[in-house]
Amino acid sequence: MTKKETMITRTDAELSKLLADTREVLRTERFSAAGARAKESNSPRKLRAVIARALTEQSRRLSESASRPEASGHATA
Repeated sequence: MTKKETMITRTDAELSKLLADTREVLRTERFSAAGARAKESNSPRKLRAVIARALTEQSRRLSESASRPEASGHATA
């Protein structure tokens, strides 16, 4: 699917879209697998890994922006 390096190069909007799309695919696969045998049994694990990478990158960006004083809006004199 997607490598960790590509998560760093994506914008916030792209990460959000990737996260939503991947969650939707995972949900679809989860419920379609209930009735029939899945073609690729490792697919849900790969999708969860992509979701985890996207969430980790979002969290890293959020903590970076919170730790920078100019991003938090506090004026230093």
